[in-house]
Amino acid sequence: MSSGRMRHVTLHVPASRSTDMSFRRGVVRQSKFRHVFAQAWKAEHCIDDVRVSRVTWDSGLCAVNPKFIAVIIEAGGGGSFLVVPISKSGRIDQACPTVCGHAAPVLEIQWSPHDDNIIASASEDCTVKVWQIPDGGLTSPMTEAIVILEGHSKRVGILAWHPTAFNILLTAGCDNVICVWNVGTGELLYQLSDAHPDLIYSVGWNKDGSAVCTVCKDKALRVIDPRRGTVLKVREKVHDGTRPMRAVFLSDGKILTTGFSRMSERQMALWDPKDLSEPMAVQEMDTSNGVLLPFYDPDTNMVYLCGKGDCTIRYFEVTDESPYVHFLSLYSSKEPQRGGGFLGKRGVDVNKCEIARFYKLHERKVEPISMTVPRKSDLFQGDLYPDTAGSEPALLADEWIAGQDAAPLLVSLSGGYSAPPSKHRDTLRSKPKLVSQDSGGGAAPPAGNAAASSFVSATREPEDEAAAPRVAARETDGNAERPKREEELLNELLAEMKALRAVVVAQSQRIEVLERQLARIEDGDV
Repeated sequence: MSSGRMRHVTLHVPASRSTDMSFRRGVVRQSKFRHVFAQAWKAEHCIDDVRVSRVTWDSGLCAVNPKFIAVIIEAGGGGSFLVVPISKSGRIDQACPTVCGHAAPVLEIQWSPHDDNIIASASEDCTVKVWQIPDGGLTSPMTEAIVILEGHSKRVGILAWHPTAFNILLTAGCDNVICVWNVGTGELLYQLSDAHPDLIYSVGWNKDGSAVCTVCKDKALRVIDPRRGTVLKVREKVHDGTRPMRAVFLSDGKILTTGFSRMSERQMALWDPKDLSEPMAVQEMDTSNGVLLPFYDPDTNMVYLCGKGDCTIRYFEVTDESPYVHFLSLYSSKEPQRGGGFLGKRGVDVNKCEIARFYKLHERKVEPISMTVPRKSDLFQGDLYPDTAGSEPALLADEWIAGQDAAPLLVSLSGGYSAPPSKHRDTLRSKPKLVSQDSGGGAAPPAGNAAASSFVSATREPEDEAAAPRVAARETDGNAERPKREEELLNELLAEMKALRAVVVAQSQRIEVLERQLARIEDGDV
């Protein structure tokens, strides 16, 4: 390795772990990912005029799956995020419909790994909402979630879907509480309120979803069994710095963390949960202020580090050979990133040997960046694309609650990937209309029952599924004899009325939040 290329990365391997160090000066480590090439897409394939949110929260502000791109955007009053098909390019019209059902700014969004149309959002309004995006994207503003999860007393900024169990969602808020939900029923399954004494920075599931790793403002790394509510392992002072940290489980059970040293240098460390007395390896990068967001690819065992405000994306390979974490290369550009989303294997172009894709957020633009391994052959490269986790869940929610664990169900990427229809997908239904929201009178359910009233029971008959999604469809069923044009005009009118009502509701909710905050300030609670 030339010192010029590696001067931005310093490697530390503890003495007790360095006796089997396999590299020597002048000896090149063999890896098919040594020559991963990162390239930004041309300007005509970017998405322009996206008003990326300026919220001061260390999340990627973007979530991507094989169907859609979702970006948290600026919103006047309340919180919203944009959802467009992944094939979308060019300018986003100002009138483009958004998901706008939160009363305060959205902090985090995450797509379900088992249904590419389901996305969860966490907000400063202390709620988590789950939305069902129609195929093809939104045609009108979406204000009604199919599930509303209310269990946090402060803003919620962390979401993590269970990797193998259907409809299990973990949330964490600024109240230092972790909640685990069954989204199919809206039920709060487990609540961990005593595990963390301070603000939780990140939460990540392990491969089979039997445990989570967390990092907290107290600088400790914890391994937790959420079903039993027990802390299995604790490591104090993972990183000495006071800035936020991140932690992710690797596929072999090891844990990778990012944070800051006492001298404010950004670090990445590798830990073995069996022995947390010292890290297996530590990489020191630079002295930038941006929190390093790790994106892990379990198929290639590569880690991509993306920092807010950075102009670079670094990528590493994690192996079983010392020094364990191997720097590969970096992508550099002139424009700093406001955030970014990572597209998993199911969405990449296998014909171009694309192994990963990032969606870099600029101030008003979304720019795709492809990571490819150059190959001369046009044939499917099986060594680059081992079988990967598909969209079919390995367990149902009740099976995981009962104590079962299972590895992800794998699919082949040979010839590309298309998601099969899931036989479990009818257990998440559309939300019924509340009486108070229709033109007729009546009272809404009590606030405490909001979560219970925001979903349809999983035991409902399949025939009912078609009846829920659209108000317009339901109100025009009895008028099948009307001319088609009249029906279309009625649908347009209903959509406009729904959008206007959404704005009024969002603004009124925002006013209530501000009034409560003002009252707390006047009472001296803040």
